[in-house]
Amino acid sequence: MSGTAQKQHGPRHVAIIMDGNGRWATQRGRPRLFGHHAGAKRVREIVEACPEFGVKYLTIFAFSTENWKRTQVEVAGLMSLFRRYITKEAQALNLEGVRVRFIGDRVRLDRKLTALMDELEALTMANTRVNLTIAINYGGRDEVARATKRLAEDVAQGRLSPSDVDEETLPKYLDTHVLPDPDLVIRTSGEARISNFLLWQSAYAEYEFIDTLWPDFSAAEFGRLVARYGQRERRFGAVPG
Repeated sequence: MSGTAQKQHGPRHVAIIMDGNGRWATQRGRPRLFGHHAGAKRVREIVEACPEFGVKYLTIFAFSTENWKRTQVEVAGLMSLFRRYITKEAQALNLEGVRVRFIGDRVRLDRKLTALMDELEALTMANTRVNLTIAINYGGRDEVARATKRLAEDVAQGRLSPSDVDEETLPKYLDTHVLPDPDLVIRTSGEARISNFLLWQSAYAEYEFIDTLWPDFSAAEFGRLVARYGQRERRFGAVPG
C-alpha cells in the first residue's frame, strides 16, 4: 500500500441525505407529511447508534434551498415539524451528550424556528459524545457563494491579502468550518445523486447510494455501511503500492 493510501477502521464523520419520506408515505396511502414525521423519528435511532459504531460526527440534510419549490402545505408542515422536533428532543439530546449545530442560510427561516435553533445550540454547546449537524435551508452552491462573499469582504477591507486565498482559506468561511470533512456520505431511497449537499467538503468522501427509504433506515443497516467503509482503500489520488 502506498504512503498516502490507507485502510480505514471506520468513518469519523458520516453525512446522510435523508431521502424517501414522501414515497414511503405514498406507498402507505398517507400524505407526504406522514412520511416526514416518520423520518424525524428515525433520526433519534441513528444518532444514538453513532457511538457504538465509532462515528463522532453526523450531518443530516433536513431541508435544502431547493425544497422551497414544494407545495406551500408541505413546506409549512416541514417548518412546523422542525419546531416541534427541536422542542421535543432538546432535553434528550442534551442528556445523551449530543452537541447540535445547524448549517444553512437562516435568513429565510421564521424567527421562532431560528430562536429554537439558537437555544438548542447554546444548550448543547459543552457536549462532546456526538456532534450532530442539521442542514436546514442548506445548499452547497449557496454555502460556497456566501463564503466567497465573506472572503471577498475581508479582502476588500484589507483583512486578507488576495495572494493568501487558496484551497485552505475558503473552508474557513464555510458553514462547516469547525467540522472535519465527511468521510462517508449516505443517500437513501435509490437516487444516485448528491443534490447540492456538502459539495466542497465531500471532495474525497466515499459514497453509498442505497435503496432503503429513510423511514426504514435502521441502526443495523447504518452499522453495515460503516463497517463496509472500513474495508475500502483510501488513495487520495495515489496509486496502490
